[in-house]
Amino acid sequence: MAAQDTLIADPGQSALPTDGTPTLDVDVAVLGAGIAGSATASALARQGLRVALIAQHDRHPPEFRAEKLGEPQMRLLDRMGLGAVAREATTPFDGVWLHRFGRIVDRNAKREYGCDYARLIDALRCALPASVVRVVGRTDAIETGPDTQTVTLVDGSVVRARLLIVATGLGEGVRRQLGLRKEMISPSHTLAAGFTLTRPPGSFPFPSLVWTGEHFGDRVSYLTLFPVGDTVRANLYVYRAQSDAWTQDFRLSPEAMLRTMMPRLEETFGEIRVDGKVVTRPIDLYRVQDHAGRDGFVVVGDAFATTCPITGTGIDKALTDVDRLCHVHVPAWLRMPGMEADKLAGFYADPVKQGRDRSALRVSLDARSIKIETSLRWKLKRAKSETVVRMLYRLPANRFMERR
Repeated sequence: MAAQDTLIADPGQSALPTDGTPTLDVDVAVLGAGIAGSATASALARQGLRVALIAQHDRHPPEFRAEKLGEPQMRLLDRMGLGAVAREATTPFDGVWLHRFGRIVDRNAKREYGCDYARLIDALRCALPASVVRVVGRTDAIETGPDTQTVTLVDGSVVRARLLIVATGLGEGVRRQLGLRKEMISPSHTLAAGFTLTRPPGSFPFPSLVWTGEHFGDRVSYLTLFPVGDTVRANLYVYRAQSDAWTQDFRLSPEAMLRTMMPRLEETFGEIRVDGKVVTRPIDLYRVQDHAGRDGFVVVGDAFATTCPITGTGIDKALTDVDRLCHVHVPAWLRMPGMEADKLAGFYADPVKQGRDRSALRVSLDARSIKIETSLRWKLKRAKSETVVRMLYRLPANRFMERR
């Protein structure tokens, strides 16, 4: 049996039966062990439910991805029993400086956390309650119905549950197996370029930095610098496609292109040099289709809908899904027999979930439009926004106005 097809558990956590029985029966099976899947498994197991967490790999695959989390996201993880380990696996820093209109206009002291995403996910998995059965393997088939959900792995092992929760993130395989389509809202919406700087965090005067695009038409949203361990991570967000010549040029000559895009950056903070390669990642905005009217399973997090990372709403949206599902809906569902579509529809209609989904999508679309759209509507919005914000920044009392 190949390593990725085995069924294992970390020390102290439950494993599948070792007596040759190929089937595991649980209350809830969770497909996907990223931040949404791990948080779901933890929250439900803490309620005394039998939970299986199914992932293709024992550890999160290596991924050059860094994130910033705020206290609101940590408080949501606290509700899942994972806040303490998340804080230990991340790098805390207090505040961000915002550069806009040619100067530093905002300095706040809000606590945030920088993290290597793969390291954070591995830490969350290791901190799951001992009762969670961690199943590692590739999914071969999924059968869903009003009473029983069956997940069969490629090695023939079977996980059977009353409810299936799909938290597979951007992965396509499980969605296809379930017959779900994606509605593409904004293809190639954003391009994220991630890299590490040669200078350590202590060589900069700021705890973290957001440096916005300097003029309309540059297609730059912002560059953010923040600590992850003893390094400074940079995430640059632009409104370009992975196939653009600009993208290849930036990967080859990031320092030179940063000087062109943001000439005052080095004047203000000294030489900026990149350590290692630049990794670019395109982001599509989409939402799942054909999930309504389906018995036996619900879809959460990025598997349900994506947001633009520029807005900082992605993890919050995913954890809001988990919070509402695990603390409001699943306990009520399990008190009664059956997992019919009409029952599960209550999750998708949850007003808190719907409100978070709508706001995350709205700010994702608006952030791009106000930067690149040339219609009269967006010209007027830009003029109004710039006038109001410049006036606020000029007021002495608001010289370092806290960023909302």
